[in-house]
Amino acid sequence: MTIDATRPVRRCPICRKPRVEEHTPFCSPRCRDRDLLQWLDEGYALPGLPLEIDPED
Repeated sequence: MTIDATRPVRRCPICRKPRVEEHTPFCSPRCRDRDLLQWLDEGYALPGLPLEIDPED
């Protein structure tokens, strides 16, 4: 594997270590699993329109 000095090092979004191709975009299974847990525990949210609340509920 050769390193191209013109390409910036892509970093893991969780710990900021360099990415590993096998776990892209993360550096390890640990960071990949931490990200998944954030989604499952509703730590991340996608913006959207507010829900309308039904007054009968």
